[in-house]
Amino acid sequence: MVSPADRRFRLFVYGTFLSGQPGHDALESAELIGEAVTADKYTLVELGVFAGLLDTGRTAVNGELYEVDFKILSACDVRCDHPARFHRGRVVLSDGSAAHTYFVHVDQARGLRRLSHGDWKRRFAPRRYR
Repeated sequence: MVSPADRRFRLFVYGTFLSGQPGHDALESAELIGEAVTADKYTLVELGVFAGLLDTGRTAVNGELYEVDFKILSACDVRCDHPARFHRGRVVLSDGSAAHTYFVHVDQARGLRRLSHGDWKRRFAPRRYR
């Protein structure tokens, strides 16, 4: 039987946990599986210096997929103030598989900027008008 400390989890990150972002140090000892994209049924919002993911919408969100142990997942829970500020849930990826990620509630995102391109690293890119 596998003890909780030995369990492994897939974690999809889309904001400050991404490589090159301020919160990435939480995943330094995690194994990067690779870049990943969600199914096109989510919404990425800007919560000031943080990204937030809504579990409703029509956007495919870009991110990275990691394999983490229970200790790293717990540390990420603390950083995300789970379950008060962010809540951990299952996200469906574009290949149909699932992973853990952190969501915000719709009420927390009311009136905030939606990133229709679904890419946190492009949030400062100039808008292109047709």
